[in-house]
Amino acid sequence: MDITQTPITNLAKTIPYETMQIFVIVMVALVIVMTIIDMVHKKSAKFFYENAAKAKANATKKLSVGDKAGIAVSTVVEDVVLSGEFCNFKRRFAHLLTMYGFIIFNIMTAIIVFGEAKTATNSLYAQLWHLGALMLAVGGWWFWLFIRVDVVAEGNKWYNISSMDMFSISLIATSSFALIWSFVGGGTGITFVLFVLSAVSLFGGILWSKFAHMFFKPFAAYDKRITEADGSAENLPLLTRDDPEQQKRHSMELLIDAPMNMGLGIKREKPNHY
Repeated sequence: MDITQTPITNLAKTIPYETMQIFVIVMVALVIVMTIIDMVHKKSAKFFYENAAKAKANATKKLSVGDKAGIAVSTVVEDVVLSGEFCNFKRRFAHLLTMYGFIIFNIMTAIIVFGEAKTATNSLYAQLWHLGALMLAVGGWWFWLFIRVDVVAEGNKWYNISSMDMFSISLIATSSFALIWSFVGGGTGITFVLFVLSAVSLFGGILWSKFAHMFFKPFAAYDKRITEADGSAENLPLLTRDDPEQQKRHSMELLIDAPMNMGLGIKREKPNHY
């Protein structure tokens, strides 16, 4: 496998760049249209709007533009760039590899396809294309073999597949077949067909996968931080031991002054329940 050129270069000898460009545009259009349909079907936008309105009514502090900008920056850095929501190292590692591999792979594909011959022969772009595909494949397989298919901790066997797994399987298939396609030297053979089918499944199967979820997560994380800052607390009771009402919730005197995170020590236990 020559990582200084992508299989797209050889593909251009059979399929013109214009056709490849149309395919990429169709995939982008599918993502936009299917995400909108997903939002309408699940009423995600309506939920966020109503929840935000309710939180605003329950807010105890008015946030300035600077406060909101700071929260937005924190959200982008911690929740998006660093995936701070994942406490488990293995899960965060797999997520970061998959996320950045997906971004690099797709950006390089678009640059090469739309740049045509001018960029198709650029060895740096080709190396980044392979790096993105490899990161995506490693992150996807890591998640599937060591997290999703966790027979010991979760009882999930590799052959127990549901519609929720479509996104992960499509990611793994797309990146794996891309690398195999490159390894065999490109062309329009079976590996190319499998790569295209995997890509169509990934970008066209949003209604049956978690693809749209990655668009909602940053907004959900930002909304959560806003509700914590303005005192609305996601429209839930504030859980603090300083609140006398919270102290009265426990009948056991031992728990009255106990920390709110008491009991989380169980996280130190290595799962072994099956």
